Amino acid sequence: MEAIRYIVDTLLWLLTLAFVLRLIFQIVRADFRDPMADAIVRITNWLILPLRRVLPPIAKIDTATVLAVLMVASARSAAVLALGGYGYGGPESFLRITLVGLVDTVLRIYLFALLIYWLTSYMSPGGYAPGVRLFGQVCEPLLKPVRKIIPPIGQIDFSVLWISIAIGALLILLRSPAIASI
Repeated sequence: MEAIRYIVDTLLWLLTLAFVLRLIFQIVRADFRDPMADAIVRITNWLILPLRRVLPPIAKIDTATVLAVLMVASARSAAVLALGGYGYGGPESFLRITLVGLVDTVLRIYLFALLIYWLTSYMSPGGYAPGVRLFGQVCEPLLKPVRKIIPPIGQIDFSVLWISIAIGALLILLRSPAIASI
């Protein structure tokens, strides 16, 4: 049973990851011509395109993508709870579990993206490879405000370090008993 739960959780986590990435790419106005972004769009179109026929965007927010993220994350939470033999504990508890899982996913995406972005900036500064520009488009909105407060020292930019520390702290807080009891 553990193997089945692992497989289902992993597949639903990957699906949730794809939908969350698409939402992040839309928020940061990433270039969807990038091969990685294009792959995410193709993976998620099966749910988002039908939802767009029903849900119009509100201002610059694609409501279809937001709803798709919530639907997939809820399906993952429901499957994990059901396969684990846990009860749902009521709608507010289920919603909390789903939202904490989504926040955790977004923080881990940014932690991984920052690491890749930092590594590629040292390996091929100014070079082009598919995905590198996309990582820049995702990470730079976080890095610019930190650089205004803590500018680079010489040629070394510590903004990735400070944001990574902050994300790590947020991940610890997210798993704390105080948050779990909300």
